[in-house]
Amino acid sequence: MSKPFQFKQFSIEQDKCAMKIGTDGVLLGAWANIEANPFSILDIGAGTGVIALMLAQKSYAEVIDAIEIDEDAYEQCVDNFENSDWGDRLFCYHAGLDEFAEEMEDEEYDLIISNPPFYDENYTSPEANRNTARFTEALPFKDLVKYSSQLLSKEGRFCTIIPHKNQEEFIQLALQENLHLQKLTTVKGNENAPIKRSLMQFGFEKTPTKTSELVIEIERHLYTEDYKNLVKEFYLKM
Repeated sequence: MSKPFQFKQFSIEQDKCAMKIGTDGVLLGAWANIEANPFSILDIGAGTGVIALMLAQKSYAEVIDAIEIDEDAYEQCVDNFENSDWGDRLFCYHAGLDEFAEEMEDEEYDLIISNPPFYDENYTSPEANRNTARFTEALPFKDLVKYSSQLLSKEGRFCTIIPHKNQEEFIQLALQENLHLQKLTTVKGNENAPIKRSLMQFGFEKTPTKTSELVIEIERHLYTEDYKNLVKEFYLKM
């Protein structure tokens, strides 16, 4: 039995989840902008539920929905929601994005967030469910963008984190759905490392794109001030 992952204000059981808590999800949850005070939030591909829980901690959103297609992960997400202080605001659906979007066609969300599965060339796994969690076929970027635009409110924001190498392709897919890149933060492991991830915020409103770079470590386990400031409300040891 693995120990739960303890954050400052909640803990996460993850023994049933193929994709464990990782830097990407926590980065996205911490980075997503809630200045517009979203009333409703949707987390697509919730996994353990960590991003939805982070948003419950840092926002006053009254509706925080999550969807998860993998049954084990869905059950674990529900448990993690119920064991938190915000169980009355959090709800997880066991569904794929296409069926959820069809079911919820009259619903709108002010913030949609997704740490989508993506294919990492260096990575194969014998476990089918880990592959589902990891590989893009389970949730193609095209579908993610299409259904997010359908479910997004007029002033809403859609935030995601993807491999940097897919950044341009994703921006073009978003444009086809009238979603414009409003904010972009590129992420590097350290100053000399290549850019690994792109944190992106889209919306229907065309605004000048705010760009920045985030470097995570100065050296192994010695974190930059930028990174510490971003995640300190969540990680215990920051």
